[in-house]
Amino acid sequence: MINKKFTSIAKEVINLEIKALQNLKKNINNSFNEAVLQISKCQSKIVLCGVGKSGIIANKIAATLASVGTPSFSISASEASHGDLGMVSKKDILILISNSGETNELKNIIQYAKRNKIMLIGIVSKKDSILYKSADIKIIIPKVTEAEGIVPTASTTTQLAIGDALAIAAMKYKKFGKMDFKKLHPAGSLGAQLKTVEDIMITGKKIPFVSENVQMDRALRILSEKKLGVLIARNKKNKTTGIITDGQIRRFSQKKLNFHLLTVKKIMTKKPISIDKNELAAKALSLMNSKKITSLIVCNKKKPSITIGILHVHTILQSNIS
Repeated sequence: MINKKFTSIAKEVINLEIKALQNLKKNINNSFNEAVLQISKCQSKIVLCGVGKSGIIANKIAATLASVGTPSFSISASEASHGDLGMVSKKDILILISNSGETNELKNIIQYAKRNKIMLIGIVSKKDSILYKSADIKIIIPKVTEAEGIVPTASTTTQLAIGDALAIAAMKYKKFGKMDFKKLHPAGSLGAQLKTVEDIMITGKKIPFVSENVQMDRALRILSEKKLGVLIARNKKNKTTGIITDGQIRRFSQKKLNFHLLTVKKIMTKKPISIDKNELAAKALSLMNSKKITSLIVCNKKKPSITIGILHVHTILQSNIS
């Protein structure tokens, strides 16, 4: 019986928040468009601030904006009047978040913004509040019913949702793409999945190049030296003409008694599979799996016949790419 009571409470809270989000969705208007444009065009920083639970939401929105290419940070409303306002410059945009819009801690911040002509975006639910009246751009959060009528739940959910929406809309306006995202997220699973072929390919003297006209006895020594289980054949113009794998060599040597005297171009596979250096490493792994190969030649799509690197499946897996 107790368990059933708890699950019903959970569903009730979630339903309150779903209803709040549905109302928020209906109330998105041109003020949201204005806010996105100003955030996207800002040449300085976006500074967020809130009181209590709204302050925690401000921290999260600032982190999301920063992660998608909009320099942002949050300040404490209580500390703002004790020196932290010095972190806000005239070129910044200030976003204040408050359910009531009347919190005492915000009044000094609002006055500072007005005195210094700092653009102020207010995320607030009451139109008769100081924050709403003072904001240059007013984003209204529809009136919500909180859990048990008093606990900030539905209101903070809507604040968080509008912050996420602002961040994603600004990201799209600025055409901040996957490669930009990767630069700001080099570590962790996200960074790994956004690595490009160029990030992890083998380059320079480590590439197992061999002339297509050299005999296999010499080619085998190069194969042994490079320890990649593959050879990349080139012609006199350094254009890639083929590839030889160690599996290929084993099969061919069993058939030919004079195998060591054959030239590379008699054995190599012509028109080897290659990939552009700017493709995601995850795509390279998928290509290897579909073609049932363990190595890929890497090129620049502008010069597809010139090999600039080699990608081995072990390198991909060591980079935690799947």
